[in-house]
Amino acid sequence: MTASPELSAHEVDESLTLGPNETVTEQDRSQITARLLSQIAETTDEVEQKRLRDEIVVLNMGVARAIASRYRDRGIAKEDLLQAAYVGLVKAVQGFDPSFERDFLSYAVPTVTGEVKRYFRDFGWTVRPPRRIQELQAQISRASNELSQTLHRSPKPREVAELLGIEEDAVVEALAADGCFTPASLDVPVGEDGSGTLGELLGGEDADLGRAEARILLGPAVRKLKVRDRRIIELRFFYGWTQEQIAQDIGVTQMQVSRLLSRILSDLRAELA
Repeated sequence: MTASPELSAHEVDESLTLGPNETVTEQDRSQITARLLSQIAETTDEVEQKRLRDEIVVLNMGVARAIASRYRDRGIAKEDLLQAAYVGLVKAVQGFDPSFERDFLSYAVPTVTGEVKRYFRDFGWTVRPPRRIQELQAQISRASNELSQTLHRSPKPREVAELLGIEEDAVVEALAADGCFTPASLDVPVGEDGSGTLGELLGGEDADLGRAEARILLGPAVRKLKVRDRRIIELRFFYGWTQEQIAQDIGVTQMQVSRLLSRILSDLRAELA
């Protein structure tokens, strides 16, 4: 399984790339965001609140870009990832409570990440897991966002399981499905020197397995045949004799051998059924 590219608030700060017209520093961005959030809490004017939230979204779009970039090349177009990340950022701004949370990024990072993961869950499956796993991932995402606010870090599977009231193994199973988005290429180099590929290690169909299964199924049925019938089966299918050769061996005509074979095979089919 490929590990999910989780980011902490500190990692986002370090990886955040500002656009050509963005001259604000990370410290300034954090301070301005906190000031705008305080202004939202202090006003009851809905129009003004929306304007302030829009400013916060624009100011922190680099956060969304940084998170989306960690999920690139996994089967989803870059533009779609960015759109999902921006949606998550808007949700983070709308859901953030300054009186409860000490830092906006500690809430925004898991919220944006969760939105990107939901997009993968809905549109990015190459190998689609059971519906139960998909629904559980949605619950885990919401629970992780909630726990991130109180713990100020990404929650552990055990903590998520306790909040949801389910077994920890169920959480681990759902998290493991993150690797279902894009299957590994059969051309991936393997081995210490990388001289082989994954496809070369995959086994082909083994004809001996089919023959072994046939022997196991047919053995009891063949043993119930009469001695002459077993002799005919042995000569025809184990030694590859022609009907004419079998006829000479048992002292009958070739036409009789043909009828005998048809009757014996019919008896075997009936016995297996």
